[in-house]
Amino acid sequence: MPFTMHITQLNRECLLHLFSFLDKDSRKSLARTCSQLHDVFEDPALWPLLHFRSLTELKKDNFLLGPALRSLSICWHSSQVQVCSIEDWLKSTFQRSICSRHESLVSDFLLQVCDRCPNLASVTLSGCGHVTDDCLARLLRSCPRLRALHLENCARVTNRTLAAVAAHGGALQTLHVDFCRNVSAAGLRRLRAACPRLVLRAEHSAAMIPDQVPRPPASGTALRKLLPS
Repeated sequence: MPFTMHITQLNRECLLHLFSFLDKDSRKSLARTCSQLHDVFEDPALWPLLHFRSLTELKKDNFLLGPALRSLSICWHSSQVQVCSIEDWLKSTFQRSICSRHESLVSDFLLQVCDRCPNLASVTLSGCGHVTDDCLARLLRSCPRLRALHLENCARVTNRTLAAVAAHGGALQTLHVDFCRNVSAAGLRRLRAACPRLVLRAEHSAAMIPDQVPRPPASGTALRKLLPS
């Protein structure tokens, strides 16, 4: 008679190894089958790496944030990224309504990361147009072991993030700020001077056109001066 074994007869180490080959949804589905497997799902050791391909994934309950998390990536490649990257004052009402659905998703998620994941070593954010300097500064303060920060097409990232790296990124070894239009050449020079050992890459960032503050409408007197008599 062939030997058979139920999955729950495996020891904890084997179960963790088995779960590690599954994606987030599969782990959650397996965890629903019994309390023993649910305990494995909630073991922080199972979650050293998290990768999200859309912002809606951040709202699911198929993952765990904890002190074991070492690497986090949120890479949003969608047509909506282009809408979110438009300067706020240039957006139409319809475009604003699109952005309002997910405007705070990444920032709120990163605040949870700040509270629960102090051992984070690597963060990649791509297409996260609503992530702010304040949020990234808090991440740098809360995760003192952060060694790599990769930012791509994050429209609200400015020189203030570079200043936060100089002030709080003592362990940081690599910083990428690619296609971040509000990062300037002067800000990059200051950071290189402050952190000469930092591996810094800023592909196209300083060469892009930064956000422009809308000019107030001309007053009646000023307008009359501009018009031919």
